[in-house]
Amino acid sequence: MCGRFSLTADIAQLQALFHFVYTGTIPPRFNIAPSQEVLTVVEEKGTRIGKMMKWGLVPSWANDPKVGWKMINARAETVDEKASFRRALKRRRCLILADGFYEWKKEGTKKVPYRFTLRNGEPFAFAGLWEKWDKQGEMLYTCTIITTKANELVGTIHDRMPVILPQEWHDAWLDPKLEDTDYIKSLLQPYPAEEMKMYEVSTIVNSPKNDVADCIEPVHSE
Repeated sequence: MCGRFSLTADIAQLQALFHFVYTGTIPPRFNIAPSQEVLTVVEEKGTRIGKMMKWGLVPSWANDPKVGWKMINARAETVDEKASFRRALKRRRCLILADGFYEWKKEGTKKVPYRFTLRNGEPFAFAGLWEKWDKQGEMLYTCTIITTKANELVGTIHDRMPVILPQEWHDAWLDPKLEDTDYIKSLLQPYPAEEMKMYEVSTIVNSPKNDVADCIEPVHSE
């Protein structure tokens, strides 16, 4: 699964890399957790738009928005089969921007956190789905991160990893007119292990209340 990530790059760098329109500012986030607002990119009438959405997908037909707590991730293998995700897979795909994510390794009675980034240190995009929920006088835009089997690097810590989409696949992923489910699912691959790196970080990241720069600092010299 993917239950925590970071996005510390400034908005100008993100717009240069992902080519989207956004008028707000983005503070650096070192420890993003479920139910919090995350920066997504969607396509609207041929233009990429940046939107803040709540992490934890709430289907439009849901009666209670609290179901979002259970849907922070969607499995690539079954995303086209689950009622909560299959319509969004066809028509409401998004990029969820990040520059690192965390996983925990069991060592005896402890869980040791590790951060995973691209080897070049640049921000990247998770494959995401989004929904609009409009009931009870409340409107929510929510999203989920798609996960797949871990590559060789992430697999040393956890058996799942978020789908990181290469730049050349972004156009296809965002295209709302593309509804070929088999092709869409073919994009949901583990990112190449040789293009990533990992390092141990402080256990302060264990609490989502700690959204500070120390969360991304290595505990050992590289």
